[in-house]
Amino acid sequence: MQNESNPNEACDVAIIGAGPSGAIAASILVQKGWNVKVFERQHFPRFSIGESLLPHCVEFIEQAGLLSDIEAEGFQFKDGAAFAMDSKYEDIYFPDKSSPGPGTVYQVRREIFDKVLIDGAQAKGADVSFGETVLAFNSTSEDLPDHAQLHISNEAGEARVVNARFVIDASGFGRVLPRLLDLETPSDQTVRRACFKHVTDNITHPDFDRNKILISVHPDDPKVWLWLIPLADGLSSIGVVGGAQTLEAAGADAEERLEYYVRTSGLMADFLKDAVEARPATELVGFSANVKQLYGERYALLGNAAEFLDPVFSSGVTIAMKSASLAAGLIDQQLRGEEVDWHEDFDVELKRGVEAFRACVNAWYDGLLQRMIFMDGRSEDITRHFTAILAGYAWDQKNPIVKDPKRFFKLMDALTKADI
Repeated sequence: MQNESNPNEACDVAIIGAGPSGAIAASILVQKGWNVKVFERQHFPRFSIGESLLPHCVEFIEQAGLLSDIEAEGFQFKDGAAFAMDSKYEDIYFPDKSSPGPGTVYQVRREIFDKVLIDGAQAKGADVSFGETVLAFNSTSEDLPDHAQLHISNEAGEARVVNARFVIDASGFGRVLPRLLDLETPSDQTVRRACFKHVTDNITHPDFDRNKILISVHPDDPKVWLWLIPLADGLSSIGVVGGAQTLEAAGADAEERLEYYVRTSGLMADFLKDAVEARPATELVGFSANVKQLYGERYALLGNAAEFLDPVFSSGVTIAMKSASLAAGLIDQQLRGEEVDWHEDFDVELKRGVEAFRACVNAWYDGLLQRMIFMDGRSEDITRHFTAILAGYAWDQKNPIVKDPKRFFKLMDALTKADI
């Protein structure tokens, strides 16, 4: 389906970014017969945060034909999430959810995971190039009708123009098209700071469950929380998230801030008492983002290129893969000349899950979700619906959290306060 008039400079779909959303979209589209080119500024493997996947991701990886590649890599098995606050401990088992679909997944080193995905897409026929930066985008091309145009430069400074019938921005926090098209808009989330590193954890504590991410509420500030994500080969990803100024006051740099909060975290400190640094600490500040629109003439924004909420429920990769799945299906239909409704079938549908996650994030920082998690006598139905969201099934409209998040959490607020 490649345009034969200029085969080296034209394609059906150009994808900016080779991370999970770009790899999933590329793999789906090449299997549908389209000529796909992927342009990535960095070189893989490269470090990325976001190691805790949700089970719903398995469906998108399988749709892309890449599940066997991931299964063969030996990533850390994951079946749930554990929460610690003061002396309280509660674990959530993902298979006990209200939504259908896989109940287990993996916790991954992203430099390996992302490379496996994009290598798999390349093996299926995607043309992937690294060390290339997108400098400009035009929704119409001077060379070919019905094409958009990308201006690209490689690391040697050599520039070229690529014409594509459709362009996907999967550039993550690079947010290429939002910057070029002035689409960025302030997020409604509080400005927060995340400090994180990798350690060789040396955990021998009998209460530690390596098959679950541990989320710890800091005993001195319920708006500060820590993660402990066990990875394969004895590694763990650890991090702390809180208000930007709150964390800044805890130390001179990311290392000192993280060390302070881990040391004073309670149970997590006990687990990590013999940990040894494997990768130095770094930090992100003000990572939440939003855009004015998710799509436009001959382009769509995927995953973090469009919006990022907060790392607390590991929703980022799931939202990215969901957006890739939705966009790939619509692009396939559009390129075949079928009528598509980007507003209803991409914008509205994607935001349905994003809003469910957003409601959970807000309820977490308001303290409501923490009360729900640790409340006595929580009903089985509530637990199963909440577990479904934690497992990534935020688009299941049979779930009352998805159907009407505000109403659900209003009811939960009254219920949990009555329980106190």
